[in-house]
Amino acid sequence: MPTLLNLLAAVALLVWGTHIVRTGVMRVFGADLRRVLGGSVDNRFKAFAAGLGVTAVVQSSTATAMLTTSFVGQGLIATAPALAVMLGADVGTALVAQFFSLDLGWLSPTLILVGVVLFLSQQNRTAGRLGRVAIGLGLIMLALRLITETAAPLTEAAEVRVLFSTLTGDHGLDMLLGALFTIAAYSSLAIVLLVSTLAASNLIAPEVAIGLVLGANLGGGLLAVFASLRAGVAARRVALGNFGFKITGCIIALVMLEPLIAGMAALDADPSRMALNFHLAFNLFLALLFIAWIGPIGRLLDRLLPVPAPTGNDASVARYLDPVALGTPTLAIACAAREALRLGDLVESMLKNLLLVLRDDDGTAAQSLRKADDAVDRLYTSIKLYLTQISREALEEKEGRRWAEIMSITINLEHVGDIVDKNLLEMAEKKIRKRLSFSEAGMGEICELHARVLANLQLGLNVFINGDLASARRLLAEKEQIRELERTFADSHLKRLADNTLQSIETSALHLDIIRDLKRINSHIASIAYPILERAGALAPTRLRPAALGPGARAGTPPQELP
Repeated sequence: MPTLLNLLAAVALLVWGTHIVRTGVMRVFGADLRRVLGGSVDNRFKAFAAGLGVTAVVQSSTATAMLTTSFVGQGLIATAPALAVMLGADVGTALVAQFFSLDLGWLSPTLILVGVVLFLSQQNRTAGRLGRVAIGLGLIMLALRLITETAAPLTEAAEVRVLFSTLTGDHGLDMLLGALFTIAAYSSLAIVLLVSTLAASNLIAPEVAIGLVLGANLGGGLLAVFASLRAGVAARRVALGNFGFKITGCIIALVMLEPLIAGMAALDADPSRMALNFHLAFNLFLALLFIAWIGPIGRLLDRLLPVPAPTGNDASVARYLDPVALGTPTLAIACAAREALRLGDLVESMLKNLLLVLRDDDGTAAQSLRKADDAVDRLYTSIKLYLTQISREALEEKEGRRWAEIMSITINLEHVGDIVDKNLLEMAEKKIRKRLSFSEAGMGEICELHARVLANLQLGLNVFINGDLASARRLLAEKEQIRELERTFADSHLKRLADNTLQSIETSALHLDIIRDLKRINSHIASIAYPILERAGALAPTRLRPAALGPGARAGTPPQELP
């Protein structure tokens, strides 16, 4: 019993090591891997090479599949090149398995030692994250050695031999078990390495090992299908196409299994090498078989799984919040940023329609504003919930700041929508109900202030996109100018009241409230500039002079901004 428990613990360590390497590499190189995949779609062979290279680094064809299907779901990669990426990813994971089969016992303690030192000393830096990857690599090698050592006594036990002997003779059953083990471990690489190690210990026969390796490949394809279930139709095409490749390969392999086993034995009679060589040969065969037909296969999948036509133009439905991308935080951040820009477009449309209601008493525009605010609220909630699902621990410092910027701008845009809907629109409707009208000068002031605020919103969205420091300075300077403009317009209105202008008297409260709320909206827009200015050290600690701070305050106290 203790021996069996040690074997299971070693298998668990192997699975954990592959998980650490995969997540660690994605944290350090996630953005770079995205660029490699995204920039290699113009040629099937470049796409194949990109998939092979990314998987060799990530050591997980499943992770590469999640990246690729996410790109396809966003319309960044077509189906055909994405399928070529997947063929390369499968060859890449087979090459990684070959690497780990080498005699690298001396490397395992070195990687673990160096990795722990780096991770503990520089945990929040790139060196620390690379240390985590080194730990994972060391654990994989250690786990393989422990499996070999632990399995040795088991080979002498009659009960164990009887148990594993039940796997022989039924290649379909062996393949099914291999697929189930792969799904349970969430790693085809770990299962292939485990099968290779068990074969080296003579616990399983070579033909059983090959059947289990076939199942590991099939299970890897199923993992990609499961991961894409929450994605759109376009993303599911790639996973299903790749799974179809593997099913076709498995059927061909089962039909020709006996000569294949003989060929593998002639190449290298070592049972462990036979399993690994078959794994590599199987994926190379699939690549050679299907790479020339990637174009027609992609077009066939596009026809068989068409993207459903939109049933309506519901602006509240998120378009870019790809759930598959959540497994790759850097990609998820980019998705959330694109959706935040959509939210900004909705709010900009609300501001434009607001002027129609204020100036022209447009009832239709008022109704559309109500619906638009509901859409803003729903889209804001979707973005917020999406962001909370992104692992903050998996983000680098720069990405963590971007996460905070996206959360900040969505909150501020939602506040702007609420001010328009609950304050300004109600005042506009009150003006319509009571058949009131602003004086010509008063309406001109509202239009001028509205135009400035709308321009600042467009500037703020530009600042959010490019992070330009000069534009951020300009946006914050506009906040002070809007404040002064609001004061000037309020004084002008009071002068008109003093002159007994009838329209100004009737709309006095409305006029002052409208220009005040437009100033509040501008304050929320100006908040977009704060993170950029703060990083550049361009924000003053307070707007008060030192003498006005009071005896208990310090000049370095952070400012309490008022709208």
